[in-house]
Amino acid sequence: MTELRIGILGASRIAEQAIVKPAQILGHRLVAVAARDRGRAETFAQTHGVERVVDSYAELIADPEVDVIYNPLANAFHAEWNLKAIEAGKAVLTEKPFARNAAEADQVRRAARERGVPIMEGFHYLFHPIVGRMFELLEDGTLGTLQRVEVVMRMPEPKPDDLRWNLELAGGSVMDLGCYGLHVHRQLGRFAGGEPTVVAARAVERTRGVDEACDIELVFPSGATGSNTNSMTWDRFEMTLRLVGDRGEALAHDYMLQSGDDRITVTTDAGTAVEHLGTRSTYTYQLDTFARHLADGTTFPIDADDAVATMELIDSAYRAADLPLR
Repeated sequence: MTELRIGILGASRIAEQAIVKPAQILGHRLVAVAARDRGRAETFAQTHGVERVVDSYAELIADPEVDVIYNPLANAFHAEWNLKAIEAGKAVLTEKPFARNAAEADQVRRAARERGVPIMEGFHYLFHPIVGRMFELLEDGTLGTLQRVEVVMRMPEPKPDDLRWNLELAGGSVMDLGCYGLHVHRQLGRFAGGEPTVVAARAVERTRGVDEACDIELVFPSGATGSNTNSMTWDRFEMTLRLVGDRGEALAHDYMLQSGDDRITVTTDAGTAVEHLGTRSTYTYQLDTFARHLADGTTFPIDADDAVATMELIDSAYRAADLPLR
């Protein structure tokens, strides 16, 4: 596989797990990092083996030795810097959510199409065998016809000054956690007659417009239903996916592998079975898929159209909860 030459925007906490370790495992280069505080960038580079530090995001994007941009900036800056990377002809792996809202996401999609630049939103869970097996249980008929989808996304409370509590920076539990659950529902639409629709949402506001928790109910064209439960003030990480069919059900105990629990419990008339799908990082599978696409055109399962559709569902959830769009 062709070696990727990766530039990192910002010295964020998620970058170590989401790009540094996967790149090191897969043999890709971490060429440069830029941050608003150069001192933070220098510490990040020294800690994680990044080759050098540059003075600004713009300089990093323009760097001729960088051909892939990883964007883990605050949500409000995803679209802005994705667009600048696309304008420079650089492939982009962006953290979710793709943008602040669907209209902004569409601007990024159009730019990527016009320039012919690959861009992928980082829904890393989708690339792991855990989720592949969950979908396979519907494909092969083990669970029968899909009746219900239940996604739980809960985490301990971030510090009071965390960016995720800031409306201007596009914070909130749906943006940080709920986007995953909504994306899962969309991916399951092919087993339930098409795209799901938000029918209700109930939010708890931390500050004006910023949801610390939000419960979302959905329905599919087939009549199957779904729920997406999100909280940024829970006592532990809890990230589960439950599929209920008319012949059985399956539970992924930690479909994000946040705590390393790779179990799927499958219950049918034949009994209950527990499967283990491996603890290799979801992010490593994601970067591997992206790199293969860049090397030989291997198809990856999500594109800019998928990103816009997910942002449309996020916007629908905020409207249903009577909260402002980001």
